[in-house]
Amino acid sequence: MPISTPDLLTQALAIDGLAWVALAAFVAGIVRGFSGFGTALIYLPIAAQVMPPLWAIVSLAGLDIIAPSVHIPAALRNGHKRDLLRLMIGVVLMLPVGLWLLTRTDPSIFRYLVSVLSIGMLAVLLLGFRYRGTVTGPMVYGIGGAGGLLGGAAGLPGPPVILFYMASPHGPSVIRANTSAYLFFYDILLVIVLLILGQFDPAPFVLGLMLSIPAMAGNLLGGWLFHPRYERLYRGVAYLIIASAAVSGLPFLSGGG
Repeated sequence: MPISTPDLLTQALAIDGLAWVALAAFVAGIVRGFSGFGTALIYLPIAAQVMPPLWAIVSLAGLDIIAPSVHIPAALRNGHKRDLLRLMIGVVLMLPVGLWLLTRTDPSIFRYLVSVLSIGMLAVLLLGFRYRGTVTGPMVYGIGGAGGLLGGAAGLPGPPVILFYMASPHGPSVIRANTSAYLFFYDILLVIVLLILGQFDPAPFVLGLMLSIPAMAGNLLGGWLFHPRYERLYRGVAYLIIASAAVSGLPFLSGGG
């Protein structure tokens, strides 16, 4: 029997700590608005404290699928379509494996994984580490596969692309376009794969769609606050917020696990 929209809303609104999750979505939107990154790194450690792992990942997909959609036509025009296809093929192959691992992972382990990966990504950004070798076509498949695996298991499909694909021979505008399109299509593929596997729960997706409202409000505020002259300050604030969210998600610090 299909679940009605009011029932889905009731399930979504019944989450304990929903106000904290909405605040996390708003803050993540602000950081995304003035720095261009950080949504998952801020949202997931908080969301994982008050909802099951799969709910956290699916709600993030719902949260992050509306606002970027308006930029996808331009991203497809400006990006490198062959590399984008390679990335998405890698995701299709490895995303089910990541989701399989997720279903067999204890929630407290998931929280550790999300927090440790967020802190690790933050450390890499702070230290300026980048892959310096040549990124070949076959490697792009692997980068997409790593993103699919991490996206399914921990909801973080971005780090492999950020760390390795930035070393590709493409210019910054092409890389930005491909990265934006990659993350957008990852969210769509996540929903499709969950539907195929019979594991899609519409309630967290509806929750994510609701949370896209404070996230977009934060994004607009962050964009309004941004000034190129203070870019280093904004990045410093973004790093501090990401670190705070990641540390707060560690079970031994927040009373879990």
